[in-house]
Amino acid sequence: MNQSELVTTSHALINRLNGRIAFIQAGWHSDIVAQCRESFLERMRELGVPASAIDIVSVPGAFEIPLRAKLLSKAGQHAAVVGAALVVDGGIYRHDFVAQAVISGLMNVQLETQVPIFSAVLTPHQFHEHDAHRAFFVEHFKVKGREVADACLQTLSSMHQPMPAAA
Repeated sequence: MNQSELVTTSHALINRLNGRIAFIQAGWHSDIVAQCRESFLERMRELGVPASAIDIVSVPGAFEIPLRAKLLSKAGQHAAVVGAALVVDGGIYRHDFVAQAVISGLMNVQLETQVPIFSAVLTPHQFHEHDAHRAFFVEHFKVKGREVADACLQTLSSMHQPMPAAA
C-alpha cells in the first residue's frame, strides 16, 4: 500500500470505525520512549488521523502495558492499541524475561479480544546511560514510531476488507 492509498484508506477507516487508537507508554526512560510517541503522532497526522483520535496512556513500566491494553481493548472504544517501552538490563534481573512477558501478554490480549495490538517495546542487549547509546535509541524510537503507525493503519485497513470467498 503506497502513501496516498494509506492516507485515503485511513480517512475512510477511522470514520467508518468511529474508533480511537490508544498509545500506551511506559514511564521508565520516558525521554526516549516519548520519541516513539511523538513520531507515531506525527506519522498518523501525515496519514490523516488527527491527534484527537488517539488516546495517550502512561503506565509505570513495560510490565504494566499488557493489562492496560486488555482493559482498553475490552472496553470496546479502541480500534487498536500500541504499547511502547524501553526494557533495559538493570543488573538486578534479566530484562529478557520482562520483555518476553510483555510481548506474550500483548499477543494474548490481541488473540483474546480481537483488537489489534502493536508493540514498540524494545529490549537492547546492551544499553548504557552514556550519550552515544541514548542518542542511538532516541533516533531508533523515532523510526519505530513511524513504523508502528504504518503497521497499525495497514492492519486496520486489511481487517476491514471483505474476506476472500472460499474456493
